[in-house]
Amino acid sequence: DVSMDEIKNFRQWGSKTPGHPEVTHTSGVDATSGPLGQGISTAVGFAQAERFLAAKYNKDGFPIFDHYTYVIAGDGDFMEGVSAEAASYAGHQALDKLIVLYDSNDICLDGETKDTFSENVRARYDAYGWHTVLVEDGTDLAAISTAIETAKFSGKPSLIEVKTVIGYGSPNKSGTNAVHGAPLGAEETGATRKFLGWDYDPFEVPEEVYSDFKTNVADRGQEAYDAWASLVSDYKVAYPEVASEIDAIVAGKSPVTITEKDFPVYENGFSQATRNSSQDAINTAAAVLPTFLGGSADLAHSNMTYIKADGLQDKYNPLNRNIQFGVREFAMGTILNGMALHGGLRVYGGTFFVFSDYVKAAIRLSAIQELPVTYVFTHDSIAVGEDGPTHEPVEHLAGLRSMPNLTVIRPADARETQAAWHHALTSTTTPTVIVLTRQNLVVEEGTDFGKVAKGAYVVYDTPGFDTIIIATGSEVNLAIKAAKELVLQGGKVRVVSMPSTELFDAQDATYKEDILPSKTRRRVAIEMAATQSWYKYVGLDGAVIGIDIFGASAPAQTVIDNYGFTVENIVAQVKSL
Repeated sequence: DVSMDEIKNFRQWGSKTPGHPEVTHTSGVDATSGPLGQGISTAVGFAQAERFLAAKYNKDGFPIFDHYTYVIAGDGDFMEGVSAEAASYAGHQALDKLIVLYDSNDICLDGETKDTFSENVRARYDAYGWHTVLVEDGTDLAAISTAIETAKFSGKPSLIEVKTVIGYGSPNKSGTNAVHGAPLGAEETGATRKFLGWDYDPFEVPEEVYSDFKTNVADRGQEAYDAWASLVSDYKVAYPEVASEIDAIVAGKSPVTITEKDFPVYENGFSQATRNSSQDAINTAAAVLPTFLGGSADLAHSNMTYIKADGLQDKYNPLNRNIQFGVREFAMGTILNGMALHGGLRVYGGTFFVFSDYVKAAIRLSAIQELPVTYVFTHDSIAVGEDGPTHEPVEHLAGLRSMPNLTVIRPADARETQAAWHHALTSTTTPTVIVLTRQNLVVEEGTDFGKVAKGAYVVYDTPGFDTIIIATGSEVNLAIKAAKELVLQGGKVRVVSMPSTELFDAQDATYKEDILPSKTRRRVAIEMAATQSWYKYVGLDGAVIGIDIFGASAPAQTVIDNYGFTVENIVAQVKSL
């Protein structure tokens, strides 16, 4: 439904034709490809999703999941590191229904690629395990078609390098960076029209072009679709129960509704790291949801992301639901985006929280594209201890919380962790980041599965309270201990667990006032992370106990104590207000 008027309004406010393709905005767009390198990397996820769904649902004579994934990529895409990560992964996985057409024109924005880019890309992709071929003339459609058909029988992902001339037809600017992202200008446009023999008005499309497009693209596509729809119709007759499951997952719904009753129940006082509690939730989900799958960037047994009932997914075992992404955090995020965009799957990926910086650009595209991808980030604070500042996240929570359309949840214990996963698995248009501990946390008496969806709630209260302590994650236990000490000293304290600032901010004013009454000005927020997130909740009269410097290398408790996360310091801070 992109009209000629929409094309005329290219890059204008309110049009359906933004400056870069947006999957949520324009019909026919398969992916918001985003910054260079992410498009080709996202396509790897499409190809992997197709392979999994084909292995799971296709029957003899019924190849209902049977498509190739095509990419058109340029020189800049192959310079980006994420494309190297994803291509290495795709080659190892032998994703043979992925075909990349490389628009090789030797020009980038700053000039000729020879100034910055001298490797043999095809040789590099050969080394990755790809099938590669060169088409020397980008106007030779027959050669391109032959290359594509040959690629389909290679048994490998394919890279077809097609030599082209950027700005072809422009007498004075073709083959230069002057036509890379800049208009030709009136004079050069006129010269180009003359060179190409194009005598039509701006935006005028000759009738024969419409006719040719209808015959060779629209009609051919409709015939292919009709044949596939007929196959699906017959499949529904032959396999009605499986077909119903497919209808549900393709519509973005689970064939089975996962509820609180499906998740483990933990008794008060039970102690377990929330990363382990997350693994409990992952395995619960895997038992209930047939197309739930994911993995980790070489940290599955640290992130606790492994589905115990399944093995590793590879070219020989495409139905297994554990994915080893290798040490490729950025590619992991883009591949997850591709799998989510493809449809039919509920996906997750994990790494250490400090490495979320490597994934962040992909998370941003998850949020922009409204993809319910789940990111599992463990080792969430200075409690990492001996590994020191390079591996102790500080600024990461504040950074991710600042991203639109992203829900960040840092659960206080095993009970809140199950609720975090329930939220992630029932989200439809928002990605979720679940931030988890390495160290054990005690299940608190006041934590509540159902209330986590509100983002914040009361976990400890004193009648007539005049002080509120807000905390997340591992600091909730510390906040409760400090509150009890203050009560022993005559104080009246409320403790609020706020696992998700985004979910709390989405509540109505009445609920917010009930949890954080505006009359209560003495407020302290506690989090072993940067303080920026918290001033909106504590106000000018409150205080934040956080970390605005990098961490340190020492035993975890030593680091925690030296950074002021002790009952004594919290009590002193509250009394000073």
